[in-house]
Amino acid sequence: MGREQEDAGFLWDMLDAAQAVREFVAGCSFDDYAADRKLRGAVERHIEIIGEAAGKVSRAFREAHPEIPWKQIIAQRHVLAHEYGEIEDPLLWRVATRHIPDLIVTLGPLVPPTLGETDG
Repeated sequence: MGREQEDAGFLWDMLDAAQAVREFVAGCSFDDYAADRKLRGAVERHIEIIGEAAGKVSRAFREAHPEIPWKQIIAQRHVLAHEYGEIEDPLLWRVATRHIPDLIVTLGPLVPPTLGETDG
């Protein structure tokens, strides 16, 4: 598999996880989020997936697309994976409700439309 295909796969992973986060928080308030351990865990895990995939996207692609906040996305993943005692619910709520929708809009055109499709 070529680098371009690998990048496309990681971008798809990012987009898929971002769309899942958007679905998870749809119709929820911050109080709903803060009170629901399963919801918080699901959001945290999918934001972690976004950061892990972002870190695997080639440097060349990341440099070609500075409109995506690569460093912040990857840094958030490190906090979730390694400094989980420092997770702040209001910060992740802001990520989920403000930054994730913007990320979806930005990633959408970058993911090849046939990625993930199968024959019959």
